[in-house]
Amino acid sequence: MKSVEQHVADVLALIAEPEPTRLDLIQAHGTVLAEAITSPVSLPGFDNSSMDGYAVHAADLAPATPESPVRLPVVADIPAGDPSPTAVLPGMCARIMTGAPMPSGADAVVPVEWTDGGTTRMTVDRPVKVGNAVRRAGDDVVEGTTVLHPGVRIGPGEMGILAAVGRRSVPAYPRPRVVVLSTGEELVEPGHPLGPGQIWESNSFMVAAAALEAGCEVHRHGFVGDDPETVLDTLEGLLVRADIVVTTGGVSMGAHDVVKQVLTRQGTVEFTQVAMQPGKPQGFGTIGPDRTPIITLPGNPVSAFVSFQIFVRPALRKLRGLDPDPLPSTRATLTSPVASPKGRRSYLRAVLEESPHGRGADATVSPAFHQGSHQLSALAGANALVVVPEEVTEVVAGTSVQVLRLPRPQ
Repeated sequence: MKSVEQHVADVLALIAEPEPTRLDLIQAHGTVLAEAITSPVSLPGFDNSSMDGYAVHAADLAPATPESPVRLPVVADIPAGDPSPTAVLPGMCARIMTGAPMPSGADAVVPVEWTDGGTTRMTVDRPVKVGNAVRRAGDDVVEGTTVLHPGVRIGPGEMGILAAVGRRSVPAYPRPRVVVLSTGEELVEPGHPLGPGQIWESNSFMVAAAALEAGCEVHRHGFVGDDPETVLDTLEGLLVRADIVVTTGGVSMGAHDVVKQVLTRQGTVEFTQVAMQPGKPQGFGTIGPDRTPIITLPGNPVSAFVSFQIFVRPALRKLRGLDPDPLPSTRATLTSPVASPKGRRSYLRAVLEESPHGRGADATVSPAFHQGSHQLSALAGANALVVVPEEVTEVVAGTSVQVLRLPRPQ
């Protein structure tokens, strides 16, 4: 059987480096930035007030006390966005709003709360330091500074700085379009009645959700039966929507493993067995005139989920312009014993509990009671996978083990 690492490498070799495109700022949310962004201006671009108050010469207020307040005439009213130049001479002040440009001559702002709020004369009973409540030009960003680097995922904060430096659009890697398809004559859409021998289809929902969680656009086609021509026609019809296709089911060695039958005839997909549990049968290759990557996963639900996390997730990260990193790993103490077949790496659903202080030595991991590849119930509560190496068949409680953290919805 093929090693997990070799299959990951083979799947990643299918994926071409993505091409960036220019996206409108809102459309770029959640995508990955393709080039460095430098600011053409300083931020702020001018000295401005950080509070509503009065622009003053700090020296004028040096003698102010509650017993002997200072009174200054108000010579101007400066709102935010005021384009007209304003000057304040010693012994005078200007009423100023938050964000408004500082008038020439003034070197501090007295918060309105320190004053009587006068409109023609202002009274203040305490001194103020030079620079109080003044935002200096460039104290956030200096002109020419790189504000974002390539590979950054564009979230709200990144979008804010992009807009602040005047970018209406950015070069970014668009979200990959993932088409998800399951196969099986026994499948029924949830919400419809079941007949004898039928089950409600769950894999396409699960895989589609995992692809959404990985930052992709997803088209869930649902499922098709076991007719080879229907499967092939359906796959070919979906390629217009896809940067990558992910299927579940029909990849083992049974008489009705239709995905394997259909794609083997195309000569573009390799089917193999990987030394892992769950998820031994796997397939990968390309389909269609544009050689669209396709990854075929097993039909057992837990096998499909684990296979997605180990093989598909890195491929989607590469398509997004990110490093195809594996799931984040840590170590934890096993709370109960586990067994694993010799020669296959096991990925066991589990609940990881870590110290609130983040000390890895305090982490424990509890394997789920049900580990069958068809048993979905334990998957909903799992937040981790315990990794048991190929050469290990038994691990006793109290052993330190490798644990992969599963992505969780935010």
